[in-house]
This record gives sequence, structure tokens and C-alpha cells, in this order.
Amino acid sequence: MFDLTGRTALVTGAGQNVGAGIAGALATQGAMVAVNDIEADRCGAVVDAINSAGGRAVSAPFDVTDFEAVAAAVAKLPPVDILVNNAGNGGARPMNVQPFREMNPSDWDGPIRVNLYGVLNCTRAVINAMCESGWGRIVTISSGAGTAGVNIGVAPYSAGKGGGISFMRTLALEVARLGVTANTLALGLMDMPDPKITANLARTIPVGRTGTPEDVAGACVWLVSNEAGWVTGQTIELNGGSVTT
Repeated sequence: MFDLTGRTALVTGAGQNVGAGIAGALATQGAMVAVNDIEADRCGAVVDAINSAGGRAVSAPFDVTDFEAVAAAVAKLPPVDILVNNAGNGGARPMNVQPFREMNPSDWDGPIRVNLYGVLNCTRAVINAMCESGWGRIVTISSGAGTAGVNIGVAPYSAGKGGGISFMRTLALEVARLGVTANTLALGLMDMPDPKITANLARTIPVGRTGTPEDVAGACVWLVSNEAGWVTGQTIELNGGSVTT
């Protein structure tokens, strides 16, 4: 099951963490993976790891918020069958976490551009080829912040994530009859670099632990497979039971 042999996948923000896990899992299932990150060195490290493990991967560094750069990079790849919009958070620089009433437009530019425009740009660059071939899979990695008000101080981030979710639902309706599916994974609390923080977060989650890149990668592999061909327009809350719908 979930054989992706012969498919080409593009995973954005795949130079580390969840994105790297997704890229590795798709390669393990047989896909040729284009590893994207804004930092070329991070792309290269993940590509080397995948190829060393017997998979197939190429480096595709670009800024997802720059449509011309996205289009130019995609044009150099084989036709993309699978797109995972994983690049997110604050973009190239960290988010400014504070109440919205204290923010300036410069504080919300990054989160909106990467979490919404990044999804639009990358999807637009690959969607027509998918529709013409009669097969395609698009998965956007979002957050519970886009489906519920879960944190104070991240309003622009929530807006960007929520916009991406709404976009995917509408896109799914547009391309369903053309063999292309579009789904979203809304992630809950993930492992943090500090084990103490991770342990504290885990106490709030019904399954008793935070999420891992492997958790997200497994869900992605299913959603982009032939076996998930009847699943489209869905936002799946992947959070260990923290939010149920």
C-alpha cells in the first residue's frame, strides 16, 4: 500500500523538522522528492540523507513568498505530482508574538506571506500540470491556530493559516473532477527543542505526548496515495485528541 513509485513530490520548508520528516517518508515510499527550503544548505543536508538511505531527492531552494522564484524552480523539475505546502510560521524571520493591538503591519507581513501567499504561489505553479495529467495530490500543513483561537499573540499567523485552510477547501471543489485532491493537516502541539517544555505540553494532550515529524509524515503519505483518492477538501486535526471536530 501507499506505493509512490514514479511520482515526483515537492515538499516546501523541508530543510528541517516536520518538512524533513515528510520528505524522507515520501522518498521511502518511492517518490522522487524535490526538497525545498529558503536555506540551500538545509536543502542539501536533507537531500544527502535521503539519497544515502537509498531514496531519490534533489535540492530546490527558493522563497515560497516569491512567485517568480517558485515558478522558475518548478519549471526545472519533472512534472510535480505531489505538493506538500509545509513552509510556514513567520517566514524567513521569527514571528513577533504579541497582542494584535500592539502590532504594526511589518509584524504581520511575514506570517501572512509565508502561510497564505506561500501556499497560493506553490499551488499555482503546479496545479495546471496536475489537472492536465489527471492526477495530483496537494497537502497543506496548517495549524490548530487556523481552526480555533488557541494562542494569544499569534493573530496574523492564525489568519494566514486559516486563509490557507479556506483556500484548500475551495480548490478541492475546483479540481476534484480532474483527478486532483486537496487536503489540510491542522497540527497540534509538536515536540520542542527543550525537553522540559515538551513534557509540560504533553500533560495537556489526551494521548499524553506531543507530535513528531513521523506522525505528520505518516498522515501525509496516506493523503498523497492512490488509496486516499476519495479524500478531498478535508481539514484533519492532527493533535493527539486536543481538538476534536
